Amino acid sequence: MRTTFHHTTTNIKLFKEQLLLWAQQFDDVVWLDSNNYEQNYSNYDAVLAVDAFTSLKTDYTQAFEHLKEYQTITNDWIFGYLTYDLKNAVENLISQNFDGLEFPDLYFFQPKKLFFFKGNQVEMQYLKMVDDEFESDLKDILKMELECHPERSRRVSNDIKIKLRIHKDAYFEKINNMLAHIHRGDMYEANFCQEFYAEDTTINPLETYLKLNGISNPPFATFLKYQDKYLLSASPERYLKKQGNTIISQPIKGTAKRSKNAEEDKQLKQDLLDNEKERSENIMIVDLVRNDLSKTAIKGSVEVEELCKIYSFDQVHQMISTVKSKVETATNPVDIIKSTFPMGSMTGAPKISAMKIIEALEETKRGLYSGAVGYFTPTGDFDFNVVIRSILYNETKKYVSYSVGGAITAKSDPLKEYEECLVKAKAMRQVLED
Repeated sequence: MRTTFHHTTTNIKLFKEQLLLWAQQFDDVVWLDSNNYEQNYSNYDAVLAVDAFTSLKTDYTQAFEHLKEYQTITNDWIFGYLTYDLKNAVENLISQNFDGLEFPDLYFFQPKKLFFFKGNQVEMQYLKMVDDEFESDLKDILKMELECHPERSRRVSNDIKIKLRIHKDAYFEKINNMLAHIHRGDMYEANFCQEFYAEDTTINPLETYLKLNGISNPPFATFLKYQDKYLLSASPERYLKKQGNTIISQPIKGTAKRSKNAEEDKQLKQDLLDNEKERSENIMIVDLVRNDLSKTAIKGSVEVEELCKIYSFDQVHQMISTVKSKVETATNPVDIIKSTFPMGSMTGAPKISAMKIIEALEETKRGLYSGAVGYFTPTGDFDFNVVIRSILYNETKKYVSYSVGGAITAKSDPLKEYEECLVKAKAMRQVLED
């Protein structure tokens, strides 16, 4: 079904940028880059999928059933995304908040052309129907002149004026409302998000992504293009991975800023590890993930491999746990995703109650933010990130958006939660205002 080619490069960074420039000609692009961050369970350093042969686009109605059928029939690599609003397909929920971006609820495509990076080796898999294009494609990629290329040199056409969907006083009021729900026993943790946005704004999506990635160097970076809509993501978080019969989830809860002073940075990392509130947030979500994984797991196979481990990234320290389970070979991969979606780190506990309260208090439809981007392999394995630390862009509407959130528990201080949001938003704001 596919023809495989190989290419060796002596300058992997240059080849990646040339490849991304070349990819801009297509309407369907998914680029996933680990930035060589040392992590367990990584199969590739980076992957590019371009040019849809077949595709699936749907709203939330019966979305997982459509995806299951498409994944089964295609029996090939498929790449795409799941928006947060697929919660409405899993539970009796609705999404009625403002949506300035208008991404379809679910989109996947079967790429004609695939590029897999490992070290200085690039493996390219082309569908048989286009394998005669490989040599000319490679020549075009290697000829890309980065600085003078029109796609790279297309700059922002106006000063970006970033607005807040929820202003500071309203944010405090909403957090206090959430705390009242917690004290009443309606929930005990929820992830509350707020949007920062700019209207009548033109950006260069690729240039913006490269800047964002350069600042953050995260393990789950993503450049996604679907027609006139873009995701530029510096995500540090894996949502869910299937590797054979093993399922891996790695929720993040707990954030601390970095310092350029080595001693101070070390202390910030230790303070996060010792922070009772941050640990309790993480442990609550671990319990939720264990429960979600148990729905498809072989009895007794759910285990916590890492609990509240601190990982350091360029912008922040994060508290991450790793939860694993085993599934029967006959278990459908889409059912595993459906039974855990949306991810616990972006919802709360109890999950349904938290999602209802979130929907009532947030001002923006989350859409692709706090959803997931990833792929299915021909054998039914998959790997998906969590869409956070991301800029989203609707080119036709000239609408730019980034959202940030944090876990609210009984111990939350509204001012500290607000300040944590600003820490998380720093890289996106810096990239857009630079």
